[in-house]
Formats: sequence, C-alpha cells, structure tokens
Amino acid sequence: MIRRAMVLAAGRGTRLAPLTDTTPKPLVPVAGRPLLEYILEFLRAGGIADVVVNLHHLGERITDHLGDGARFGLRVRYSWEQNILDTGGGIKHAAPLLAGEPFVVMNGDSLLELRLEDVIARHEATRALATMVVRADPSGRYPAVELDADDRVRRVAGRPADVGGRLRPFMFPGLHVFAPSIFDWMGDEDVFSITGSTYPKLLAADAPVYGFVTDARWITIDTPSALADADRELRAAPFRF
Repeated sequence: MIRRAMVLAAGRGTRLAPLTDTTPKPLVPVAGRPLLEYILEFLRAGGIADVVVNLHHLGERITDHLGDGARFGLRVRYSWEQNILDTGGGIKHAAPLLAGEPFVVMNGDSLLELRLEDVIARHEATRALATMVVRADPSGRYPAVELDADDRVRRVAGRPADVGGRLRPFMFPGLHVFAPSIFDWMGDEDVFSITGSTYPKLLAADAPVYGFVTDARWITIDTPSALADADRELRAAPFRF
C-alpha cells in the first residue's frame, strides 16, 4: 500500500489575482473551506499517511494553517523552493522526502471525486513506473494524453511524435502515481515540467506508463470562473471519497 504523497502548492496563482496576492492558491476557500483541506481528506481516505507539500509563494501561510498535519490525521512535511521549480523540478527537489517508496503526486488547485485506493491498486497491478489519472476533455482546453487499447500512455501533448496505432485522447487532471525509480528519469536541470520533460522520456523509451480512465467529477480553481464553478459544485453536492 502506498503511504506517501506530494501536493504541488508552490505556484503564484496569477490568474486568480488579486485574491492570490494575499492568499496562496491552495488555501483559497471553496464552499467555505480551503481547497487544500479537501485534498488532505482525499489523501487520508486513500490510505496516505505522509504528505509533502512544496512551498514558495506565501508558503508560511500554508505552514501556519497545516502545521505538522496532526489535526488532519497526517504527517505533513515541507519542501521549500527559493525559486519556483515547476512540477518536475519541485518533485525532484523534494526527493529527500520522497525517495525510496512509491508515491502519489497531485496538484494543489484541483480535486477528483474518486477512490485513490483504486488508482493505487491499478498502478501496482500493472507494475507501472507511472500512472496518470485521465478523463475526457469535451472543452479541448487541455493538452492531450493519448492511450492505446490497453490503457498504456503513448503520447503526452504530442510527444513523442512518431507513435503508430489508434490512440484515444484524454486530459490529465493533475493526479498521478510514481514508482521510486522515477527520479532516475529526471535530468540535471533544476526547473522542468513533469509532463513536458519527464513523461516524453519515459514514453520514448517504452517505459510502463499507464492511464487510469475515470469519469469522476473534477474541480479546479485555476481561473476565477473555474473557482466559481467549483464553489457551486461542492455546495450542491460535496465530494465523497
């Protein structure tokens, strides 16, 4: 059972300014509570005990709110970034707190209504190096994650380009699971995207990367309109994990 997770929470949330000038995006209220609290509940319900949160913009607000995590039934530790390192760089920077065990990573500005245990079980059953949760994207707004008939991820955002066979496009809502060896696929750079840099390397090498397809409800707070939608969604029907 996977017991460790990381929440990506270092970003500035510029599209939510001026709200995020004084409040870090993960602490923005949704239906009366900071989104980050829902995220911790989701992780705890999925069997996670140890959470790493990366920090930069207004990070002390997050540490003051979460403390050591005990009141959420978790152990929370922090990975401070002097400069924002993007998703891949943030994960790599937190390696001293994550390495040696498989772990979950999720964005600090979005949430899915599903059972994390089911995602972890699929990851373990396929012996994947990485598992990406994916869902349909009727809007076409997000870069495509393309799966083959066996739910192997074959292309992310058009990379690698030379992929044959019929593929199905999905979007990536910000939840994935990694084997400890994921760090072996990260280069020497400090600032890089996990989807833009690491995943293309994995796919070009035919490493075992799988998709977990879901139609679960999903919210994000990446824009003011998305925040308003998320607030209405959770007030009308709270997520259940």
